[in-house]
Order: sequence, then structure tokens, then C-alpha cells
Amino acid sequence: MDLRPYQLEAITAIEREWAAGRKRTLLVLPTGAGKTFCFCRLAENVVRQGGRALILAHRGELLDQAADKLRRATGLGCSVEKAEQSSLNEWYPITVGSVQTLMREKRLKQFAPNHFDCVIVDEAHHALADGFQRVLDHFSPANVLGVTATPDRGDLRNLGNYFDSMAYEYSLPRAIRDKYLCPIKALTIPIRLDLMGVHQTAGDFNAAEVGHALDPYLEQIADVMAERCADRKSLVFLPLIATSQKFCMMLQARGVRAAEVNGESRDRAEVLKDFDAGEYQVLCNSMLLTEGYDCPSVDCVVCLRPTKMRSLYCQVIGRGTRIHPGKDHLLLLDFLWLTSKHELARPAHLLSPDAEVAERMTKIMADAAGVPMDIEQVERDAETSCMEEREARLARELAAMRKKKEKLVDPLQFAMSIHDEHLANYAPAFGWETQLPKPEQLAFLEKAGVSSQGVETAGYAQALVDAVGTRRAEGLATPKQIRFLERMGFKEVGTWEFESARKLIDRCAMSSWRVPPGIVPGKYQPNRKVETVLSA
Repeated sequence: MDLRPYQLEAITAIEREWAAGRKRTLLVLPTGAGKTFCFCRLAENVVRQGGRALILAHRGELLDQAADKLRRATGLGCSVEKAEQSSLNEWYPITVGSVQTLMREKRLKQFAPNHFDCVIVDEAHHALADGFQRVLDHFSPANVLGVTATPDRGDLRNLGNYFDSMAYEYSLPRAIRDKYLCPIKALTIPIRLDLMGVHQTAGDFNAAEVGHALDPYLEQIADVMAERCADRKSLVFLPLIATSQKFCMMLQARGVRAAEVNGESRDRAEVLKDFDAGEYQVLCNSMLLTEGYDCPSVDCVVCLRPTKMRSLYCQVIGRGTRIHPGKDHLLLLDFLWLTSKHELARPAHLLSPDAEVAERMTKIMADAAGVPMDIEQVERDAETSCMEEREARLARELAAMRKKKEKLVDPLQFAMSIHDEHLANYAPAFGWETQLPKPEQLAFLEKAGVSSQGVETAGYAQALVDAVGTRRAEGLATPKQIRFLERMGFKEVGTWEFESARKLIDRCAMSSWRVPPGIVPGKYQPNRKVETVLSA
């Protein structure tokens, strides 16, 4: 099977991390972007080099899915380490293993620590759990890849307690722009569901209490779905089996072809097959289908199980982001949950890891309740608005920086000048990023024209080094050019090409290091044709 360009880039990046000695690395791909095909090809590469690979998962469906896609992507079979099945007497170099089985001490002892050359952890946001850690510690000599769709920096910081690096990230917005996933429209429904009295269990809202809090609103929500989703194939996630069954009956009472599945359903496979075939219009479940379930024709997702966990929310919504013939977008119904500030995962968090931008997006969508909104466009509007406000807040500080006589540009000023929001709000995630910067990193920055003052971590230093290197490769203005021209009053120099900045600086030099006659710095925009004539 031919892989997509980003999947090939990801495999190369992972192998590069392992070759550099960073044995535990992450691959971040949005749900629906083909992560299983990606790590199956990586496992194939390990095998072709004479090694063994273990694909580790926490659910049987994920193991079956990995085994199936391994055959489809590579033509290779695999052994299974699950319950009574063992890979020890099999000749297959690739094993798919259940963490619940392998975590048992008796089972682990049957394997030498170096039995596998690489361990791939599917749904890596579970990797910090005790069972996974027990297995990973046993196979400590192996290279490790964690695959996750986690959408925010907070989850990444948690994973940074174990993993050494993030080899590759392919974001949901980029996947939508590249047309590998479908656009998402969020429809805010003005039904206010009160969660203020719901307690938390293990860091998330208590499912039983959410079920009770949700119960008085189910009739209204069923009315909304019967009206708004009549022509859609919808997947509904609810907190309890009893709530899921009750809501399904409410939909049926309104003439909606609805079905319900749960972990105890004897006919689950048949119901899923019929839903896929179009026999049912709506499928209700109690968080059963968050992982390992693929039905590309789903074009509406309703999450009635509020959660604080961005990774879980991303998994839920990801059930509907796959492309399918005749499907031009995914409709996401979002209700006005009343809870503490910044606690709840919302549609905004699918795209933006920035809390301020996400909050602005949520407000924009709430103000337009009842109207479907493309969340990519909402993010662009919110990000622009937040960026303008931040720039206004920093204006005085940056103006003071630009008037200073230092020849080097302040790191924050540099980030703002080149409009790099992530660099301006950098926060370390992995252990190595929190260490002190290396002398060679600081020396590189000083030579490039970026002050090392305030660069307190190796991760921040490397982010600055990478930004400088990328700009060099793209032929953009250097930090020194930015510093000089901004002190002269020129604007947006961070967006200029290197040659445009160089030619203007040459003209300043010919004017005794003053602004050349006829130029107004605040309004000046480089014009390459004019520059060429003037330099000639």
C-alpha cells in the first residue's frame, strides 16, 4: 500500500530520532490520518533489518485492527500475545500484544528484555499507566514509538515524563487543508446544561453524576437532533449505558431510525454492520466507540459526555473526520455546558492548543448559537484577534527594546517580529527541553544576532536555533537585519526576504546610516523591481 507523503516523512523522522539515540519518541497524528498504516510500515522496516517488533495496545479491537492493517499495508502476518495465545512458539517477527496480558509478571518473565528491537504503543496517551510502564520497563533495551492524537500541549507535557522527543507531528488543520480529513463545522445549541454540581473522579467528570445531570435535558436534545440531524448519519456519545439506551428510545419515539450498542450487546457486530450499511440513522453508545471504530460515512457527532481530557475528546470527534464520497464536512453539535472556566474540552480545542485562542473561539461560536460555523475559519479569526491584542500589550515593551543600543535582538522581540506564535509562547515538554541550554546553542544564537539573555532552557534555545535555520533556508531576513531595520522604524521586517533587507540596509549605509531620502519607514514595503533598479 502506498503511503501518503506525511506518513513517509513521519517514518523517516522516527528512524532519525532512534539513530540519534533518542530511544523513546512520539508520533502525533490526528484520528483518521492513518497512524496504524504508518507504524505498520515502520515495523516492516525493523523486520527487514533483521529485528523484531511488538505492537502494544490496551483493547482487543485495536490489536485486531493492527493485525489486519499490517497484512494490508505490508503483506506480513503476525503472532498474538493475548490471553491464552502466545508468540513464543511462533516464527513471526512481529507481535501484536495486549498490555493486560503482557503486564503479568509470569508472562513477562518468559521474554528476554532484548527480545524485541522496537515497541510501538498504540494510543500512547495511555502509556503512563502502570501496566504499560511495567511492559516498557521490561523491554527497556528496545526503541519505543508512542502514537497519539493528543491535541494540546498539556497532554504532551505529561507524556514528556517518559518520552524523549516528538519525532513528527501532523496537525488536524493541516490534514484538513491537505484534504486527507474533512472540514468540521460546529453548531452551538443554546441549551444550557448545568455541570456545576458534578464532582470529578480520576481527573475527569464523574460519569454517573454527569448522567443524572444530563437526564432533564434529554428530551430537548432529542428534539434538536430530530430537527437538525434528520439528513445525517450521526454518532452519539453518552456517559452511561442506561442514558444511552434511554436517549435511543427517545429518538425512536420521534421517528428517527436509531440503535444503541454497549459492551454487553450480544448483537453489537450486527448493529455496527447495519449502521455502516445505512440501516440506522443514529447510533448511540456509552463511550464504547471512542477508539478502534471506523465508519467514514459518519457526518455528525454529538458528544453528550463532557470531558476535561482533550485526548479523549479528540478521539470522540475523530470518529467523524474521515473523508467519504458525498461528505463535504462533519457537523459537530456543541451544547452550552455550564462548568468552571477552562475545564471542559470543546470544539475549539480540536484545533488550538492555546487556551486564550480556544476561549475566544468558544465565545465566537456561542455568540453565533444556532448557526453552523467552520472551526478553521473561527480559529483564524480568534488567532488574529488574540495576536493583535498580545502585540498591543507588548507594544510598549518591544518599543523600548528596539530603542536600546544593543546590537542583538531580544528572543521575544524576534518571535513577535517573525509572527511565530508558538515560539513566543514556548513551554518545554520533554525532559531534555527543561535542561540548561548548551554553550554551542547560545553561541549560535549570539552569532546569528539573537540575545541569549532570557534563554533559560535547552528546548527554548533549540526552538530559536531551528527558527533561525529555517529562515536562512527560506531566504528570509536575519535577526541582525530585523534588529537594525526595526530600530530605524521599519515595520514587518520579519516577513521580508533577505535580499530586500540587505539592499535597504546598503542604501541606509550610503545615506550615512540614516533612512534614505523619500522613504517613510512606517509605510515602506519592499519592492524587488524598484530595489533592482536602484541597486543597478
